[in-house]
Amino acid sequence: MSRRGWVLFLAMSVIWGVPYLLIKVAVEETSPVVVVFTRCVVGAALLLPWTLARGQVRPALRHWRALLLFTVLEMTGPWMLLSYAEDTLSSSLTGLLVASVPFVAALAARLVGDEERLTRVRLAGMGLGVVGIVALLGFDVEGVALLPVLAVVLVVIGYGTAPLVASRALADVPGVAVSAIALVVTALVYAPFALPRIGQVTAAPVRAQASLAALGVVCTALALVLFFALIREVGPQRALVITFVNPAVAVLAGVLLLDEPFTLGLAVGLPLVLLGCVLATRRNAPAPAVVDTAIP
Repeated sequence: MSRRGWVLFLAMSVIWGVPYLLIKVAVEETSPVVVVFTRCVVGAALLLPWTLARGQVRPALRHWRALLLFTVLEMTGPWMLLSYAEDTLSSSLTGLLVASVPFVAALAARLVGDEERLTRVRLAGMGLGVVGIVALLGFDVEGVALLPVLAVVLVVIGYGTAPLVASRALADVPGVAVSAIALVVTALVYAPFALPRIGQVTAAPVRAQASLAALGVVCTALALVLFFALIREVGPQRALVITFVNPAVAVLAGVLLLDEPFTLGLAVGLPLVLLGCVLATRRNAPAPAVVDTAIP
């Protein structure tokens, strides 16, 4: 990848690894639906004025079908389904299932005729990433139920295909405009469930309020802008390799900020995840030129 691509990749790996910590702090005082609604409102409040000032809303809405599809696949559907699934599934199993997103993205790209090949080296890198996540999180299958697993499978399909929609159907729409509209739509969907509980935010201690603010400003508004830039810089397949690094960042944040133990799994898993990312994002070798040997 280019130097800019690596900077965006590393930034997204950290920014979308931190929410696990922030959500853990926030849900101690507020319900999950309030957390999702609040981060959407804060993110939309930052991005929508910018979009309106630049006159980007009306041109973006000309692609309303693709916008709606992206919103459902990337935000509205996954956030609802994950909230449901994680009431039953362990975080380790959920993280492992979500780590299959790059494979789904590669399959989806192949089905729609993406020209980029998924080489053996990149496949090996994805495999190493999964092994690293198993080492980091373990593999806890206790309490597994079919419906929660199916919910996470739908989340994986959404996360794996949404960037493809963005790169193919929304390539001409600024990422800020797409993000702002998607956040507004998602906030409206969650509003009937969150507004009756919104008093939880004002009653929460400063620590929880700061976590909600950081979720909205950094992990939603800024993250979505950078994510679109990453997709357009390196393509949807490579962009989604961040799903390998995010759990590693989350575990490290727990060690550094919550005094969680530094385990053997972290010592083994983190290098595997990093090596897997390097291999999975490796640039494909150019296809050999075809030499015309026809005799004139």
